[in-house]
Amino acid sequence: MSDIRVLVAGASIAGPALAHWLHRRGAAVTVVERSPALRPGGQAVDARGVAKDAIARMGLDAAVRAARTETAGAHTVDVDGNVLATFRAEDDGGDGYIADIEILRGDLSRVLYDDTRDGVEYVFGDRIAELTQDADGVDVAFAGGDRRRFDLVIGADGLHSALRAMVFGPHEQFVRHLGLVLAFYSVPNEYGLDRWLIECQHKESGRTALLRPIQDATRAMAMFSFPAPTFDVDHRDVEAQKRLLRERMAGFGWRAPQLLAHLDDTPDFYLDQVAQVVMDRWSDGRVGLFGDAAFSSSPMSGQGTGLALVGAYLLAGDLAAAGWDPQAGFAAFEARMRPFVEANQEIGRMHVQSLDAPDPDAEPAPEPDMEAFTALIERAINGVDLPDYTDLPDSRRTAGPPSS
Repeated sequence: MSDIRVLVAGASIAGPALAHWLHRRGAAVTVVERSPALRPGGQAVDARGVAKDAIARMGLDAAVRAARTETAGAHTVDVDGNVLATFRAEDDGGDGYIADIEILRGDLSRVLYDDTRDGVEYVFGDRIAELTQDADGVDVAFAGGDRRRFDLVIGADGLHSALRAMVFGPHEQFVRHLGLVLAFYSVPNEYGLDRWLIECQHKESGRTALLRPIQDATRAMAMFSFPAPTFDVDHRDVEAQKRLLRERMAGFGWRAPQLLAHLDDTPDFYLDQVAQVVMDRWSDGRVGLFGDAAFSSSPMSGQGTGLALVGAYLLAGDLAAAGWDPQAGFAAFEARMRPFVEANQEIGRMHVQSLDAPDPDAEPAPEPDMEAFTALIERAINGVDLPDYTDLPDSRRTAGPPSS
């Protein structure tokens, strides 16, 4: 173990994934999380393409697959329940609309935490209150009163990153609202849902409602999205969020009224804007940003988790390869990662645009360039190489190459 001390803010997915690799490369890692414990539930997240290789290199393929939702496929329907299209998990080699590896955010967070808790220090119910950096390190004051010094501090604290606001500037400079709001929460499975997701789209209004299966067959996950040119509801004001959801989904039909009836008894309600984070740089001296805090691609890309898992491997590797020099390590990571991020952000924007309510007075849209679109999808799924970093320390290295 080296004497490099790294503080990571955030214990959802990006933070523990990064902690895994930082620890394997020899750093002493502390993860601070403002919530008192891991947050359960959440939407289903996917791993496609190179992200599956990243999971295999972590040695977590079996654990992740054991926690999958095991969704067999999806039907898109109209408001009368008529099936319009069907997608299966095996489509596109498991990298299609329904991914082969699909897992609730909270379940993946638990897998990553269980894997790292013996070698990583976790501090729950606290947060960074202040930090000051110099040429040799970062002095951190925690809200709970503790003061400590670290060599590096990395914010993996999500779209509303407090560390980003503290070091780089207000959210408005970096968060790009895409004109859509997304909500999800668990409900009793009163619908006979069995491994098949059902999505109802109302093209005329740009709204969608969705029901998806989860591992607990007695429950299901309800999801809604609706257009919103602006969004000014505080991400912590749950009652205001519920009022907004009821207002915007009124009159939708299908199963929406029954799903909305569970708003006040669900344990895991979530609503927020669909947004991306766009920054010219992801680091400032010894402080860096990672995951959604640095480069959110939005849930509509389907690749936020993939970016976190792949990026964790690369960021820890590039920092260690640079001898833990922050300027060189962060620069190498950004050069390698940014094209991959930009491809996934473009996918996210295109998905949101595809849900726009049609304008009857608009000119017909030109035919899409399918060759360019296919190339973009490939870059978004497999558009970054994972170096072997064979010359770096690895506390879990075994004989032979990692299996995929």
